[in-house]
This record gives sequence, structure tokens and C-alpha cells, in this order.
Amino acid sequence: MIDRNAIAAASVRIAGYVRHTPVLRITGADLGLQDRGSVPVALKLELLQHAGSFKPRGAFNRLLSTKISAAGVIAASGGNHGAAVAYAARCLELRAEIFVPTTTPAAKVARIASYGARVIQQGKTYAEALLACRQRQAETGALDIHAYDHVDVLAGQGTAGQEFERDAPDLTHVLIATGGGGLIGGIAAWYAGSAAVVSVEPEGCPTLHDALCAGHPVDAPVGGVAADSLGARRVGTTMFPIAARFVAQSVLVPDAAILTTQRLLWERFRLIAEPGGATATAALLSGRFQPPNGARVGILICGANTDPASIAGIG
Repeated sequence: MIDRNAIAAASVRIAGYVRHTPVLRITGADLGLQDRGSVPVALKLELLQHAGSFKPRGAFNRLLSTKISAAGVIAASGGNHGAAVAYAARCLELRAEIFVPTTTPAAKVARIASYGARVIQQGKTYAEALLACRQRQAETGALDIHAYDHVDVLAGQGTAGQEFERDAPDLTHVLIATGGGGLIGGIAAWYAGSAAVVSVEPEGCPTLHDALCAGHPVDAPVGGVAADSLGARRVGTTMFPIAARFVAQSVLVPDAAILTTQRLLWERFRLIAEPGGATATAALLSGRFQPPNGARVGILICGANTDPASIAGIG
């Protein structure tokens, strides 16, 4: 299990390669919440990170923690992890191959390719792309950069939590969108119970929710508007003990709430969030997360890789 020391070391290692993303201080009223208008809210804008999501943190920490052969690196992704690995590989002058499912949005495929990686679309789900990636890795010997189930990736993602606590030390609750669990695993390991970390998932992708109910990782459905970024079939075995110990609450939100939140983030703050990036905020807007009296809520907006025209009212 990773800890704060591992995350602090990752922060030093990746400094100079990732952005320290800003925090926007607002209230519930700024989000249109009449009944919770006085609740202080801090939005960590990780959608402004290189490659459009938090993912470069884990990618750089993994790449900078090991020796890499001339075969380069390889990864499977729903889109954001692939873009992060491709970006990091370009910065470090490494070859990269990225496997994504055929359902990955064109905007994400284009972003991966823009960093010079070879993109292979195979399978309809992340799990199928991962299988194809592993078969290719066995042929080439390239270093496999798993999207979420590796200690170096978790520690890298945890640096977002370290920054959030540094910039907003007063938070009592931190809402995190969850897919395979790399981000929430790293952030929960950083806070380690000092703030209540809340997992937020779409109803169509209840991966961690189902695992916590079962007491161990299990296969879960994959579907809905945020499946390209939050659609892991099963949470990572590396993060699950962290989640079981330090994730205080798990909530599910409907697709309609995610889409409404996307529009609101644009209309009120001019933030273009992909569905996965809007999911954590949707928990507060929809009422699926009810902050207790005295709560000071932090929300990490984790990704922006979407076609702006897909958000109603833009363009």
C-alpha cells in the first residue's frame, strides 16, 4: 500500500513535468444550489493539466521510476491515460504504442496521435483493448504502463491530493470521480482519513461501488456517457485496500446529472469538462452527496478531453 512518503517522493520526481493546477474557490450558490448555497466549495482544475487530464502525474512517475528499453512503452486506455502516456513519452523521447477501444471518442484518439504515438483501436471496451495491448507487449517487450493498477501510477496520481491539501487545507470532504481507481486510490492514500474522500461514479459504471459492497474487486457493468474515462470493468487490486480503508463514502450519479453539470460548468465558469470530468461535481448538484453542516467541500475536475460542440449551448 502506498503512503504519503511515496506520494511526496513522486511529487519531487515529476516536478517540472506536470502543472500545479489551480483551485477555484466558490460556494454552493455559484453552482445554483439554493438549499446548500452557503457551502464553501473548492474546485481543483486538474482538467488544465498537460494532455487534458490528471493522468500525466501517474504516467511520468512510472516512466521516471524505471529503466526503459529501446522498445519504448505501451499502454491500453479509454483515452485519457493513452494521451498522458503519449505526451510523457514524447517529452522523454520514447516510442509509444497506445491501444484504445473503437468506442473511444475521436477527440481523444486525435489527441493521442498528436503526441506522436502509434494508436491502435481494437475491441469495444477498455478490457478488450487491454487484452490486445498485453498480446502486443509480449511481442515487443515494451514497458507496459497500466492505467491505474500500479504503485508508481497510484503515487503519481496522489500528488494531485497533495497539491489540493496544500492549496485548500480546510477541506472536510473531497469528491473524486472513480473509474479503475488510480486517482481516488492515490488521493485517499494522501489524505489517509484527514478528510472524508468520497467516490463518485456514474450509475452505468459502478466499479468501486460494487467492489466495496462485495468486499473485494468484482466485475461491474460498463456503460453510459462517461464510460470512455470511467469505464473500467474492475477496480485495481493495488488500490482496493486503500479504498476499503480510506474512502468514506461511495455515491452513484445518473447520466442526466452528469450532462447537466457539464453544461453548468461551461455556462457559469467557462470550463469545458468531459463527462468523466463533470461526474464528481454532479454528485453535489444532484443531491446524491449531501454535505453535512459545517462541511467544506473539495471537488477535483479531472478531465477536459471532449469535443466542445458536444456540450449543449457551445458553438
